[in-house]
Amino acid sequence: MQADTLSLRVSAIRAEARDVMSLELRDPAGKALPAFAPGAHLEITLPPRESEAHGLIRHYSLCNTSTECDRYVVAVGRAENSRGGSVAMHEVVRLGTILSVRPPRNNFPLTATAGHYRFIAGGIGITPILSMIRWCNAHGKSWSLLYCSRNRPRTAFYEELRAFGDRVTFHFDDESRGQHADFERALAEPRDDEHVYCCGPRPLMLAVEAAGMSRSEGSVHFEWFSAKEVAHAPPVATDVFDIVLRSSGLRLQVVPEKSILETLEDNGVSIPFSCREGLCRTCETGLCGGEADHRDLVLTDEERNAQKSVMVCVSRSKSPTLELDL
Repeated sequence: MQADTLSLRVSAIRAEARDVMSLELRDPAGKALPAFAPGAHLEITLPPRESEAHGLIRHYSLCNTSTECDRYVVAVGRAENSRGGSVAMHEVVRLGTILSVRPPRNNFPLTATAGHYRFIAGGIGITPILSMIRWCNAHGKSWSLLYCSRNRPRTAFYEELRAFGDRVTFHFDDESRGQHADFERALAEPRDDEHVYCCGPRPLMLAVEAAGMSRSEGSVHFEWFSAKEVAHAPPVATDVFDIVLRSSGLRLQVVPEKSILETLEDNGVSIPFSCREGLCRTCETGLCGGEADHRDLVLTDEERNAQKSVMVCVSRSKSPTLELDL
């Protein structure tokens, strides 16, 4: 277990909608938990199932009020196409289960100075948005929400959000003859200094991204669940480069068919990972030399230019060699 890992007990489990449950996590000794800001998530190692040697590492957005220091609350939807994480949470985790949790990290930070916050959520993507809404209410900020869901029974936190009145607009597919929400209309006529925050399934976020292209740079923000498909995606890898591990001097060759992470694994070097898509920062590794070809979706432009770390699950190299802090 890493030094900064927390052991937290599941102190409450609640049904929030059909196939959606929330879990409350607390320190078993009642200690205060590390602070977090709206948009933050937890990295949780799940208990292994019978067929697994090790538990899966998964990321879940915090949805409770960010000023709370005694608990974390996450919500988990049971996904039909799950890679195992949501199933494990629903079938293995129980009241009293002790989970290994990394302190909160934030790849989806809320801009504190916006004049208006326009939130768009789809399905379980409401979780980071809910924490943002609570922050807005606590600070007297102007906000609105468009929440898209398949139907009312699957709409997490429906009663709580409905209480906000006309600040929340619901779009239910089954009540709209299967028609998706009109995001161009939803994003029309932006208010002064308005920022958009969107989280949900990839098709929804791609539609919001397209509808918001005319907005000012840096005013539309996304939390991606899976790697997006874009017209100008990085080319398929054709390069060959070396990686050198700083601690041992071990030199390994990375071929086009393998990622840096896979090359490390093939040579018995184990590091934490989760998504394998450049979305979560679990595999972020310090960069001591060379120039990385960043292909992740989490580093800021400033972080990319600084060349201080690299997501080894997806990124490549622009230089013949990368020296890694391993």
